[in-house]
Amino acid sequence: MSKTKKNVVKLIGGNWKRKNIFFHDNQGLRPTLGRVRETLFNWLNQDLTNKACLDLFAGTGALGFEALSRNASSCIFVEKNKESFTELTKNKESLNADKAIILHCPANIFLKSNTKKFDVIFFDPPFMSKDDYDLLDSLVYHLKPNGHIYMESDSKYSSEILKIIKSSIAGKVYFYLLSKS
Repeated sequence: MSKTKKNVVKLIGGNWKRKNIFFHDNQGLRPTLGRVRETLFNWLNQDLTNKACLDLFAGTGALGFEALSRNASSCIFVEKNKESFTELTKNKESLNADKAIILHCPANIFLKSNTKKFDVIFFDPPFMSKDDYDLLDSLVYHLKPNGHIYMESDSKYSSEILKIIKSSIAGKVYFYLLSKS
């Protein structure tokens, strides 16, 4: 097993503002930039009190921990990479994030068995795994009424099933806030 470099992301708002979460370099892992997270949580009105969240391709967990820091009632983190899963678990412990549920499984497997509905779903798969984007339209079945999906991509997005509420671009990353059409 090759040694990977340990990196850090600083949470930018809420109860854990300025707290660090740690992660290892893994192929395809791109932490959501701080300025992008700031824009996203402005779009979501900063406070996620009583919101149930899903961080579907959790990676560093920055989006899910940011949501919990802003009073989300719960967040399920789904991550298939073992090293990332281990770091998510350590970050949960260091933050005392008792409302975090961290699962080690592929996103498609989780979605097949999930019956829970979410207010906010964070959908940020590795750009290189284009097949994962096929899951996006199916997220409407996991969304509460008036719920939102946050999505990042390396290309422009359009859909008949999901409506773009807000969108922006940072460098080569397109990011969107979506809802049911």
